[in-house]
Amino acid sequence: MARQPKQEPDDANLPDDESSGAERDYSVRAVERVCLILNLLQESVDGITLNEVAQTTGLPKSSAFRYLWTLEHHRYVERDEINGLFRLGLGFVGMQSRHLEILRERARPSLEELRDEFGETANLGLLDGDHIIYIEIVESRRGVRLAASRGDRDPLHSTALGKAIAAHLPAERVKTLLATTGMPSRTSSTITSPDDFMAELALVRKNGYAIDNCENEVDGRCVAAPLLGTHLPAAISVSGPSPRFSVQDAKKVAKKLIQVAAGIATNPDLQQDRE
Repeated sequence: MARQPKQEPDDANLPDDESSGAERDYSVRAVERVCLILNLLQESVDGITLNEVAQTTGLPKSSAFRYLWTLEHHRYVERDEINGLFRLGLGFVGMQSRHLEILRERARPSLEELRDEFGETANLGLLDGDHIIYIEIVESRRGVRLAASRGDRDPLHSTALGKAIAAHLPAERVKTLLATTGMPSRTSSTITSPDDFMAELALVRKNGYAIDNCENEVDGRCVAAPLLGTHLPAAISVSGPSPRFSVQDAKKVAKKLIQVAAGIATNPDLQQDRE
């Protein structure tokens, strides 16, 4: 006799005590704990401690740490080695396309303002995998300008956008990204040593902005500021031809960039979408 294919039961075929969700609980405790941890991370801007995770989930600290370690291994959680706080990781970036679109829409008026004030190209970039991707660009109106195209990708280590973002990632994550890409030399000014790059990131954190001093393009200069508080590894920048856009010009633009970046990151509509 031929074997009949096995069919999954539907609600109509379930016993009375299994047909109602109120009668039977099919939840998995481990999954529930992961959801509790991720919800806690999502609600926190600055990050959460291991103790907070243990208290929220009711787990011993050792078990809570194993949950966090596993999520970190899959890039859904990242840990700040300086203060030990845990945050949402880069594994969620690809799942936040709607958030990205809203960020792009909110940032564009500010990018246009930067372009009009300084006459150079303004950019919004995001860390995608191990490279920077340009998700919005407002080009300079000048005939000679430095401008990428939406969707273009550039290395992390040679761009102001990359430095601004990397400066606020866990150090081990940055080192892994650098090892993956190999830090190729784009120009004679490109930083190609991991130690030198980490020292550069310390300077970025101190100043609040990053400069690409002819490191990605031999005749290009760029200054960038991170978009902190958006839960995304993103930054904005202004770029121009180096003969016209000097280092001193870039430092002047940096002050405005930091202000604009803070305004974008604290935009009420963007904050509401995050909640």
